[in-house]
Amino acid sequence: MSNYGYSKKLNMSFDEAVERVISALKEEGFGILTDIDVKKTLKEKLDADFKDYRILGACNPPRAMKALESEEEIGLLLPCNVIVYESGDDEVTVSAIDPKTAFSIVNNDGLEPLAEEVGSMLRSAIDKL
Repeated sequence: MSNYGYSKKLNMSFDEAVERVISALKEEGFGILTDIDVKKTLKEKLDADFKDYRILGACNPPRAMKALESEEEIGLLLPCNVIVYESGDDEVTVSAIDPKTAFSIVNNDGLEPLAEEVGSMLRSAIDKL
């Protein structure tokens, strides 16, 4: 797994995993702003076959507002990406970006507590799966 995200492997179908991830994120106060179906997009654009892979753009509006008030350009790093992909027979991997790592490229120490809070919320959602 990466050192810039938090991951968990699940033994379930891909579609069930996506539904459970979205539900767990909602329980933590996140909405899904974007939902990119990588498999479908690569098929349409390149006629390439790829495994089931979705990129969910998760946003917690109150925390996003705080981040934007603290650092106007932080929108370049929003929303928080959560990926769901096939990683084996009936095995799915779910990973969420670590906001603290992502925000570390921004020279604004005021964002660190917010990044830690959002990271904790994302980990909590994944732990519930």
